[in-house]
Amino acid sequence: MTDRTTTPFGAQSTAGQVIAGVDLTGKRAIVTGASSGIGVETARALAAAGAEVTLAVRDAGAGRQVAADIATTTGNHKVFVGTLDLADQASVAAFVADWSGALDILVANAGIMATPESRTAEGWEMQFATNHLGHFALITGLHDALARTGHARVAVVSSVGHVNGEVLFDDLDFTSHPYDPWAAYAQSKTANILFAVEAAKLWAADGIAVNALNPGRIWGTGLSRHMDAPPASFDPKGGTGTSEKNTEQGAATSVLLAASPLVEGVTGRYFEDCEEAAPFTPGVRRGVAAYALDPQKAARLWQVSLDLIQKTGR
Repeated sequence: MTDRTTTPFGAQSTAGQVIAGVDLTGKRAIVTGASSGIGVETARALAAAGAEVTLAVRDAGAGRQVAADIATTTGNHKVFVGTLDLADQASVAAFVADWSGALDILVANAGIMATPESRTAEGWEMQFATNHLGHFALITGLHDALARTGHARVAVVSSVGHVNGEVLFDDLDFTSHPYDPWAAYAQSKTANILFAVEAAKLWAADGIAVNALNPGRIWGTGLSRHMDAPPASFDPKGGTGTSEKNTEQGAATSVLLAASPLVEGVTGRYFEDCEEAAPFTPGVRRGVAAYALDPQKAARLWQVSLDLIQKTGR
C-alpha cells in the first residue's frame, strides 16, 4: 500500500487531543451506540468542538443521562437523543424518517461482539444484522442528508477482529456452517470495511468521505458483556502489536475520521491508531486484511445488502 495517510497522533492519543482546535459550530452529527463506551467519548469530543450531536441509542433513558453529562462537561446543550435499534429494520427506518435537514458527520459506532447464536425477525444472524445490515440501512437511508452538505464524513467502527475471517457469501447467517461467535463477529467487521470501500466509490461525487477504523482494544465496555474475561490473546501490554486503551483513546481514531482536517479528502480507507493501517501480517494483531479492501467483494456485499434490506419493504 502506497501513500498511506499518517498524522501526528498515535495509539495513546485521546479524542480530545485529536479534536483540539477544530471548530464544528454549525455542523450536525449522529453517533450510534453513544450511551456507553467509546461512543460516549466520540459524542463528547464532537460536542466539545461545537457540533450539534444526536445520540442514536437503543435505551433512550440511558441516552438522556449521557446527553445531560455531555452538555454539562462541554457547555454545548445541542445534544439530542434518538431511539435506534440496529437489529430492527423498522426502528432504523423510523429513525431515518424522523431525520430532517443536512447531516455533516455520521459515526457508525454501535456494535455487538461474540454473542450467543440468535437471529432477527428476518432470520438474519444477529451480529451481521446489527453491525453491518443495520448500519447499511441507516447510512444509505441518510445518504441524501449527507450529500446535502457537499463535504460529509462517515466513520464506520470496525475491528482488528476482521482479520479472523471474510464475509461468508454462501452462508451469511450460519445456517449451513456451525455457528461460531468469533467467526460471525469477524464477518460483520469485515463487512464494515467493505461497506466503506464501496460507499466511498459510489458517493465520491457527492462529497461524502467514508472510512472504516479499528478503535483498539478497550476492555470492559458494553461490547465485551458476553465475555467473562479478556480472551487469552488479550495482552494489555500490546505484546501482539495492539495495546489496551481507555475510552478516550479508543474514540480518537473515530473522531479523527469524523472531524479532523488532517484527513480531508481521504476516503475508502481503514485506519488504526490515528493513521491509515498497513497491510495485515499474520501473527500480528494489526493492519488490514487484503480481502477487506477488495473492490469486487465490496461491490458484491453492497448488492447483497441492498437486496436483503429491500426484501423487508423498508
